[in-house]
Amino acid sequence: MFKNYIMNQVVLPLDLEIKLQKNDIAFSVHDLVEQIPHEAFDSFIRSTGCPAYHPRMMMKIILCAYTQSVFSGRKIEALLGDSVRMMWLAQGHEPSYRTINRFRVCPEVKALLRECFVQFRCHLVKEKHIDDEAIFIDGTKLEDYSAGLIERSNQLYDELVEKEIIPEIERESPEVLSTKELAKVVGKLEDTVDELTTTIESSKDVSERKQLRSARKMPKQLLKQFKDFVARKQKYEQAMATFGTRNSYSKTDRDATFMRMKDDYMKNGQLKAGYNVQIASEGQYALAYDVFPNPTDTRTFIPFLNTIENHFFTLPKYIVADAGYGSEENYEDVFENRTATPLITYNMYRKEKTKRAQKNTFNTANWKYDEETDSFTCPNNQQLTFRHLSQKTDRNGFSREFKVYECESCTGCPFRSECTKAKEGNHRKLLLNVKWEQQKEKIRTLLSDEKTGEIYGRRKIDVEPVFGFLKANLGFTRLSVRGQERVQNEMGFALMAVNLRKLTARNAT
Repeated sequence: MFKNYIMNQVVLPLDLEIKLQKNDIAFSVHDLVEQIPHEAFDSFIRSTGCPAYHPRMMMKIILCAYTQSVFSGRKIEALLGDSVRMMWLAQGHEPSYRTINRFRVCPEVKALLRECFVQFRCHLVKEKHIDDEAIFIDGTKLEDYSAGLIERSNQLYDELVEKEIIPEIERESPEVLSTKELAKVVGKLEDTVDELTTTIESSKDVSERKQLRSARKMPKQLLKQFKDFVARKQKYEQAMATFGTRNSYSKTDRDATFMRMKDDYMKNGQLKAGYNVQIASEGQYALAYDVFPNPTDTRTFIPFLNTIENHFFTLPKYIVADAGYGSEENYEDVFENRTATPLITYNMYRKEKTKRAQKNTFNTANWKYDEETDSFTCPNNQQLTFRHLSQKTDRNGFSREFKVYECESCTGCPFRSECTKAKEGNHRKLLLNVKWEQQKEKIRTLLSDEKTGEIYGRRKIDVEPVFGFLKANLGFTRLSVRGQERVQNEMGFALMAVNLRKLTARNAT
């Protein structure tokens, strides 16, 4: 016996919701987007033209696709035809990949994504998945992909087929034309151009020859472009094969990698194009994000905190980050301008705690200080007395004030070579940034406290797994769009997809 299976029998339309499991991720996506207030969609309303797809529906299908590690507009379009959860979320609508791609980079979508994060965090707090006591900040670099070549080649290919200049070719992927497929397009265009050229040469009618030359113009121009696409694609694939797991290589020694060494004072090493993605997390959920073009985390800290306060939520009591964020400017901002406490180490924090550093007699932190005379005593028992104040302003406009101390005499000092690199005749100087030292002392006190020390200890197991899930589990390792605004949208979809997968898995247990 077999179960009833008749292909030509009429079947009534089925409510696709009953085909989904109770804990299907589609329900999480649906519930999240439905929580976005109606007024958030007002900017999408148009009084003229054809009625647009509802932005709620577009948000749902793109978010759901990203949770399934599908980031291509063409593949999202394909899912709408064969995925039950996508069909249910779209409710019968089938927007094209062009519509999907245009929507997800639309400037107005940024506000919707931020609203998604706000609503998601409210849900976590309400369900007590997070305690709202601290946020953990970290960043990662994501490489910018050669999206221009892919987009342009796909666009021209579609145009060629649509205008019947060449016949459609078999493709392995609807998303990207491979090198072999590009070569096939070149071959088809060469056949078309050769055929037209032969017809032109055999025709004796001047008017007909003129029309044929006009018809040959476009295929001839596109032939040149596709030959260029093939060359660029081959060059890119060769370069990527040479890169392997690295981010650069030397043309003269392909096993060598360009790296920024410690003695690279000019800082002119080879770098790949990319963005610095910053996130704030708690409970291993991404609660806020932003994208910056500058590579250093130190310079992104204050702008990112501003983004969080302006667009996501009020800062909690503790802000936790690693030593890459520890600087006088950042500490000053949190201590004086925010109603929060920084649990952020600084570069020398761990080194200062080692026995070697504490016993190093040439470490100025170990030199005896006399408050009455405002002087330090060096290993040779010479006094370094206060001389004057000095102010230094960095290239970003932040000013630091230093107290300058100078040794009375370094002449004949047996420790001179170990103590200073100053030229002979110049005396040892010590620059003391009082404010910086006070800030560091506050941080050391906070991190040595049992409660705040325990909160800082959670940093590695809270924020770093979010990036691991994003890259390893979701498979999101490269950006497919260009421009900071568009990249922000794509990162919003990707990070929320990580959140939804984690929450769905948690609810299923």
